[in-house]
This record gives sequence, C-alpha cells and structure tokens, in this order.
Amino acid sequence: MSSLESILKLKQHIQNHIIGQEKLVDRLLIALLADGHLLVEGAPGLAKTKAIKVLSDGIESNFHRIQFTPDLLPADLTGTEVYRPQDGSFIFQQGPLFHNLVLADEINRAPAKVQSALLEAMAERQITVGKITYPLPPLFMVMATQNPIEQEGTYPLPEAQLDRFLMHVTIDYPEAEAERQILQLVRQEAIDGITEIGNLDNIEKISQQAIFDARDDVLNLHMADNLQEYLLQLVLATRKPAAYGDDLANWSLYGASPRATIALDRCARAHAWLAQRDFVDPGDIQAIAFDVLRHRVILSYEAEADGITPDRFIQELIARIAVP
Repeated sequence: MSSLESILKLKQHIQNHIIGQEKLVDRLLIALLADGHLLVEGAPGLAKTKAIKVLSDGIESNFHRIQFTPDLLPADLTGTEVYRPQDGSFIFQQGPLFHNLVLADEINRAPAKVQSALLEAMAERQITVGKITYPLPPLFMVMATQNPIEQEGTYPLPEAQLDRFLMHVTIDYPEAEAERQILQLVRQEAIDGITEIGNLDNIEKISQQAIFDARDDVLNLHMADNLQEYLLQLVLATRKPAAYGDDLANWSLYGASPRATIALDRCARAHAWLAQRDFVDPGDIQAIAFDVLRHRVILSYEAEADGITPDRFIQELIARIAVP
C-alpha cells in the first residue's frame, strides 16, 4: 500500500466517526503531514477531543490527553525525578509529553511556567529536567484546544508560543443533516455497547514509517517558481500592507514571521497532496492561508476599533494580490 493510500484510508477512518467537521479532519491530517502542531478553537461539544483520539486509533502510536488547569505544574507535563530510598538514587519518570500525539485541552487555562515547558517541547522536540535533556519521539504532535466562549480564569497565549503552532483552526457547529447523522451514530454506538473507537471498523493501523514516507512525498511535490513568489508576497503583505491600498496601511501592527512562510509552503503542499495532485495550485495556498496566518498577524488598535478581524485582513490581501 502506498503512503497516499494509507493516509486516505486513515482519513476515511476519521470521517466515519467525526461527522460535520470536515475542516477539522482535513487540518489534522495536514498538520500530521507537515510535521506541525495544531491550535483548535471552537465551542464545547464539537468533537475536538474525539478527533485526535480517533486519529491516534488509526496510527501505530500512543496518545495522551492533558487537561490544563490553573494549578498545573511544569512537572505535570514533563515528568520529574523520583527518589529511590532503597539505593538513594533518583530516576526520571517521564511525563505525558513523551507520547506521539498529545491533546492540550483548554491550553489557555494554564499559567506561564506550564506554557514555557510546553513551548520547549513544541519548538525543540525535547524536554529539559534539571541538567539533562531528553529527546521526544520522532512522531510528535500537539493539538491544543481553546474555548472562545468563557474567558474568565484564562491566560492569553504568548505570541512566541502562538507562532509555534502550524495552524490556528476555528470550527463551528455542524449543519442540521450532519447533526442527524451524529445522533444516529452515537445511538448505534450505545446500542452496540462500543467503548473503543477502533472496535467499530477494526481498522488496520498505519505505521509511523508510512507517515514519514508521506511527509517526504509532500516535501517533493512540485511548486512552480511564480507560485512560490505568490506565497512569499502574501506573507510579506501582512508586514507592509500599504502597498496594496491606503485603507490597509494602518491595519497591521505586526505581520507574520518567516515561520509563517515555511508553514504556508508545507501546508499548501499537504493540501494538494491530499487532493491527489502532484503539483500545488493557487487554490491550495488560498485555502490554507487563513489557518496559517490568523494567529500570526497582530492588528492595530485602529483596525480592531473598526471591527476588522485577522480573517478580514487576510481576505483583503488575497483579493488584492495578483494570482499567477
């Protein structure tokens, strides 16, 4: 089985259990293929937690969920050294970050020290405890969730950490027909007494090597030089939007970093690869631009006062930059 066939089979497995959230399923796979982390924002009950759990059930990997709370400590993520009285030594006990797939649930409820511990894991793929640094698994992805409704008792994520997320995905309620299908699926699972997702379809889990092979295929996907230039101009325009209209001149306080350029390139390639094409077209870049850029753009006070959102700003740039 080719790497593409394996990933498409995995996608079908997720879609069998996550109904009405096609965008979330797609972005999860893109993050997996682009070797990045995902920040998902949406109201409670939209299958954010279930989505990554279903993903982990389809891969030869291990999964851990961390519920972020104000009293969480860095050691609750990284692990700690445990004293052994029988020989007077210390042994390091690994924390939940030493898993392949990690769900950071309600990430903005934890204080700064916890965020810094997570940032090292996301950025450097390693954990430092005391004087010793421990590498994380080669397959490592963090999916963090935020609740946009309740902001009391939360800690806004620092810009440096936001920039480490490959994409910031916002999801909404499913359509009426999708919700009917959800109702039927959950009722049938209750009737069958199913407690484990994998029991539903007995999926043959894909190997981690298949994911690594798929990542190589994505990196080798063809992107024309003029399309690469279009991608660059889109990111550069977030820093100096005045070139595309006087009305945009004061909208952006800080534009996207070079990390956004890299993320947009990787995600556009993954988007095209999942569409079973061997080349990237402008639609791939435009489709993924909002998720890659919205958390990396800081708007001015004037723009926010006028009700301008990052998505509106990005939409204007896409409309005004010439497509090759």
